[in-house]
Amino acid sequence: MYTRNYPALELKGGLSHEKTYTVAVENTIELFINKIPIASILATPEMLKELAIGYLICEGIVKKPDNIKNFKIDGNRIYAGVENSEHLELWRELRSSGCVGVRWEENENISINSDTQFSTYSIRKSLGFLESDIYRETHGTHAACLINTNEECAAKAIDVGRHNAFDKVVGYACLNGIDIREHFILSTGRQSAGMVLKAARAGIPLVATKTAPLNSGIDAARRTGVCLVCFVSNDRMSVFSHPERLLCPL
Repeated sequence: MYTRNYPALELKGGLSHEKTYTVAVENTIELFINKIPIASILATPEMLKELAIGYLICEGIVKKPDNIKNFKIDGNRIYAGVENSEHLELWRELRSSGCVGVRWEENENISINSDTQFSTYSIRKSLGFLESDIYRETHGTHAACLINTNEECAAKAIDVGRHNAFDKVVGYACLNGIDIREHFILSTGRQSAGMVLKAARAGIPLVATKTAPLNSGIDAARRTGVCLVCFVSNDRMSVFSHPERLLCPL
């Protein structure tokens, strides 16, 4: 169940009445890697396998899906076994201490291996894919979509968290053999370094969003080769990095 109904007292024009709201549900998902507790993720309780695999790739814990050797979901707990896990304890230490960026941003060597270009028309046209019934009901979710050069939506995920929607889309692509280098990712969320680096680690050449970037997101996009396109609407968009990935940047 991804939504629940709650009563509220609505106050308007000096009057009050009871109104029922449909609210998006979030659960705490516990992720264990090689028996080490890695993360507690507040997420919409669907596409959990995609969420976990996308998280492992987008956070740089594994380089490719083949590095994941076993996988099990037990309720709200996810267990994965991975290769080359000697850095897991350091990764967990950095994340828990709030030192994200000591290794995982500033000194991390990421470069996009893709020469795919996308039309600005395709980016604008893809905005419709972000719409969802659950958002119309709750106004409390984010969406992410993976779009190819034929203007087709190859993957879509809805979640209460913008990071989770990103991870789910990447996980879906990995599970279904989608070449992510030939797609761009479209998001409803603001683009920080954490968001852009998720795309970069996965190999996505372009990130587009209806909303704003943060300075850290722009810096990360410029450094990694990601084309960052923000404030996308039917009549405009702003390109903050690597416009050469667009067929029609002007």
